[in-house]
Amino acid sequence: MSGAVEQDGALIATPARRVAYFVLGPVLPYLLHLRPLEWPIVAAHFSVGWLVAGGIRAPDGSALLGLLAWVVALNGGTLALNSAFDRDDGDVAYLRQPPRIPAGLAWGAAILILVGGVATWSLPLSYRAAYFACALMSLLYSVPPFRLKAVGGVDLVINVLGFGILTAFAGWSISGRPFGGSASLVIWAFCPLFAALYPLTQLYQMDEDHARGDRTLVIRLGTRRSLGLALAATGLAFGLLFGAAWQSGWRGGGDWPRWAALTIALAAWLVVLGPWFRDGRRWSSSEHARGMYHALAAWALTDVAVLLGWVV
Repeated sequence: MSGAVEQDGALIATPARRVAYFVLGPVLPYLLHLRPLEWPIVAAHFSVGWLVAGGIRAPDGSALLGLLAWVVALNGGTLALNSAFDRDDGDVAYLRQPPRIPAGLAWGAAILILVGGVATWSLPLSYRAAYFACALMSLLYSVPPFRLKAVGGVDLVINVLGFGILTAFAGWSISGRPFGGSASLVIWAFCPLFAALYPLTQLYQMDEDHARGDRTLVIRLGTRRSLGLALAATGLAFGLLFGAAWQSGWRGGGDWPRWAALTIALAAWLVVLGPWFRDGRRWSSSEHARGMYHALAAWALTDVAVLLGWVV
């Protein structure tokens, strides 16, 4: 093995990484900090917007280009940019045992985000507006002297706008369908749903954030109030989803599978959040991290319920 591997054991921490290093060599740490394990989650959320807007159909070139740019360039670049300035030693979301920050990661991430925006210039104006709005928020979120991720409350707003609403909206925008009606209420529901998820992604990082002097939302609120916020936001999100279902005319007996799917998704969130709210103040960082991944499963069930209700 080369000296680069000897200097960073994280690159050979798992068999998969050893194989990847053999293939990619010094490019591997750059790829890992793009956090490809999150790409399927972002792709699914983006696709929900596209499918709700236009129904089931084969993706065309514009849809594939918009998806690739949003997931890999914008989302991956944003996460790499965040890693470049946080310099976490411990596990972060979607990246366990992160490798050392490679040289030029911040500049590489910023260039990747810009390239994604330029590559999608032929897509609708609404998509480009959403893309560059998220790109700007990424810079303000991670890069000093702004570094708004360290400002409790502002960090939540940026994530709710970027992932909660604009990711699904970007998928919708490629369809060419005007944004409105009961189906658009479904997209808006993901805004409070991500407000529920975001504090759950921060709880297990409280110690490292506190050591850096960051005053993130969960540090300001504490564990119990952060989980209370997650429960309240979940209630609001599903209130919007049930309202959208009613506006969509779910009245007949044949609609009961749709209602059941939404109810199961809500139950999944409550199964995750209920015990967490009750016992979370005594949980270790690893238990909070496990809870976050359980919440991601509840998010996936919600995506499935939306697809069953408004697409299938």
